Amino acid sequence: MTMQTLSHLKGGFVASCQPVTGGPMDHTDIIVAMAQAAVNGGASGLRIEGAENVRAVRAAVDVPIIGIVKRDLPDTPVRITPYLSDAIALVDSGADIVAYDGTSRPMPDARQNIVREVTDAGRIAMADCSTVADAKAAIANGAGIIGTTLSGYTADTDTGSEAPDLALVQVFSGLGAFVMAEGRYNSPDLARKAIEAGADCVTVGSAITRVEHIAGWFSAAVRDGFRR
Repeated sequence: MTMQTLSHLKGGFVASCQPVTGGPMDHTDIIVAMAQAAVNGGASGLRIEGAENVRAVRAAVDVPIIGIVKRDLPDTPVRITPYLSDAIALVDSGADIVAYDGTSRPMPDARQNIVREVTDAGRIAMADCSTVADAKAAIANGAGIIGTTLSGYTADTDTGSEAPDLALVQVFSGLGAFVMAEGRYNSPDLARKAIEAGADCVTVGSAITRVEHIAGWFSAAVRDGFRR
């Protein structure tokens, strides 16, 4: 099952259907519609936040689902699936893959326990990494997918750049694991470059499912043109 999942994703793209939290599109039925539309458009997989949303999307599509739970915790900057209970809930809701924070930052529950729980259930653990060291540690823990998701989003890697970290993708591609390029891939050309850099798959989020962000890009560009 896990090999079938990776085979289905390889050479394709994942649509991250995560509306702006609290925004007008942040409703489960809208997320399901987004997911169906993305699959109709060619998405090989989906990244969905929240066990309830995963369950609803699972009932509507048959492509692999990467499930996450996002939390804002008072004592750590880690946000992605920080608790073992979150991972269990995602598995129970039908996620094929469970993504978790794969950095070295403090986390309430041990990463290796999350990976073990997910893999023991016959699913794939995906480590959202920020550095090569993160990826190597994740592979050692048994993660089946390493993602460049958090490069640029941790204190140690934040350069202020709006470009994706293609160099990290290239290094990851030599580590012997399935590589997910993720983070700031907001155009078809950048997604193509991720694959050319050695990614097995690429996740695209805001450019597809966050209308507020897309509208903001166009608004800023048009205003800039008007000022010029």
